[in-house]
Amino acid sequence: MDCRWFFLLSSLLLGACAAPYDPLADYEALDATTVLAAPAPRPGAYAPANRDQVERGQYLVELLGCGVCHTDGALTGNPDTTRSLAGSQTGIAYTNPLEHQFPGVVYPPNITPDSDTGIGSWSDQQIANAIRSGRGRHTGRAVTIMPWQGYARLSDEDLAAMVSYLRSIEPIRNQTPAAVPPGTKATSPYLHFGVYRSR
Repeated sequence: MDCRWFFLLSSLLLGACAAPYDPLADYEALDATTVLAAPAPRPGAYAPANRDQVERGQYLVELLGCGVCHTDGALTGNPDTTRSLAGSQTGIAYTNPLEHQFPGVVYPPNITPDSDTGIGSWSDQQIANAIRSGRGRHTGRAVTIMPWQGYARLSDEDLAAMVSYLRSIEPIRNQTPAAVPPGTKATSPYLHFGVYRSR
């Protein structure tokens, strides 16, 4: 047998035995927290006449799963309930992990009424816009990872209830990392969500 054919055949056989390429080899599957109780309102944080509205808001914030993203550790299955709704140090990538080595990452912000690191200095309308259309305080753009499409049809009454509730909870000072643009290596942990279809 010609030596060239022997080497070609050997290369093909070795290639066939090699493990297939796995683009997700550097990732691990996580069991994220899927249900997280919404924290109780602060005593005296709202007028007695608003009790039903605040309780409705608490129910909706829990039902819609806001704490899963906005509570540190919940995305990785270990929520820090002492900082419920105070933002996450684990981010969520919004670009395809199969295309970008360094994806764009957003860190879910603090949505407690802390005036420095949360929504304490936001207007009711700004909070409502963030919930219903995913828009940040100073931008008209929708935040990619915010599931606002599922909240876009909330009634005005339900939206007002959520805003009242968020204003009633304990303000927690907690600064989350800044967003990371695509192509820049994140220095804080993050995970990927998404469904990808084969072509």
